Amino acid sequence: MAPLLQSSQPWVEKYRPKQVKDVAHQDEVVRVLTNTLETTNQGLPELYKLRVLELNASDDRGINVVRTKIKNFAAIAVGSGHQGGYPCPPYKIIILDEADSMTEDAQNALRRTMETYSKVTRFFFICNYISRIIEPLASRCAKFRFKPLSEDIMTSRILHICREEGLNLDSEALSTLSSISQGDLRRAITYLQGAARLFGSSISSKDLISVSGVIPQEVVQALFSGCRSGNFDLADKEVKNVIADGYPVSQMLSQLFDIVVEADDISDEQKARICKKLGEADKVTILTQRLVDGADEYLQLLDVASNTMRALCNMPEEFSFEN
Repeated sequence: MAPLLQSSQPWVEKYRPKQVKDVAHQDEVVRVLTNTLETTNQGLPELYKLRVLELNASDDRGINVVRTKIKNFAAIAVGSGHQGGYPCPPYKIIILDEADSMTEDAQNALRRTMETYSKVTRFFFICNYISRIIEPLASRCAKFRFKPLSEDIMTSRILHICREEGLNLDSEALSTLSSISQGDLRRAITYLQGAARLFGSSISSKDLISVSGVIPQEVVQALFSGCRSGNFDLADKEVKNVIADGYPVSQMLSQLFDIVVEADDISDEQKARICKKLGEADKVTILTQRLVDGADEYLQLLDVASNTMRALCNMPEEFSFEN
C-alpha cells in the first residue's frame, strides 16, 4: 500500500499530554505535581514569559551561559501578592532541559548562582543521566524519576494513535514496537510515524524493525553463536559480516548485552566477565565511548567477541606467552 499523505507535524508533539493528569504510568510524579498545582500559589498567566526562562542545556551548556544569561535572569527581583486577581509567588523559574549535557565547570558555576539567588529563583533540571549531575546540584533537588512504560500501557496509547491516524497494527507488530522502544513512548511514536510514512496504513513487525535501526535478532544470535563455538575464525567471520552489512556496533553491543543477561545457560561468573567488558555500571559503555571518540568499529567489536568467547569457553582472561 502506498504511504499515507500526512502533515509535517511530529506525532510526539501532536499527542503530547496537555495536562499533568494525561501523563501515563507515572503515578507518583503526577500525584506530587497535581498536589503542588492545587495547593500552592500560581503566577499570573500574562507574567509567564517574564517569570520563566527555559533553556536547552545541550545547546547552552557552557560556563559563559551560566555567568550571563542564567545569572542575569536569576538576579532580577520580583514582587509578590495578588495581581489581576491571581496570587503571584515571589520567585522566578529557570528550566534547564538536558542538564546532564552541561560541562562540569558550568554546573559548578550554576551551583553558586543557586546559592546566591535561592530566595527569588527556583531551578528545574531535566536530564537522562542523573549521575552526570554533580552532587552539590543533585543534593539540592527533589528527584522525580520517570519509569519506562509497561507493555500494556504502551499498547493502549499506541492503539489510540492508530485509531486516530487510521493505521492497522497486528498483535505481533504491537509487541515488537513495545520491545524495540524499551518502554519509551516518545521513541515508539517516532518509529510508528516513520513506518506509516514509508509503508502506509498496514504496518508489520518487519517494517518497524527496519525503521528503528534495530539489528535483526538472527544477526545478533549468529554472532553470539560464533562466540560460543570457541572458534576464533568463525567469530571473526560473523564480526566482519556485521560490519559489511553496515549495522551500528553500538546497537550490536546493546542487543548482545540483552542476550547475555537473559541467557539461562550461562553462569553468573561468565556473565560478569562479559558484562565487565561491555560496560560500566551507570554510564554509557566504555566501548561505545571509544566508538564516539572515533575508534575502529571492527576492532572494537572483535575485542568484545574475543572476550565473550573466552568467557563462554572458560578460557583464561589473559593469555601468557613464554620466551
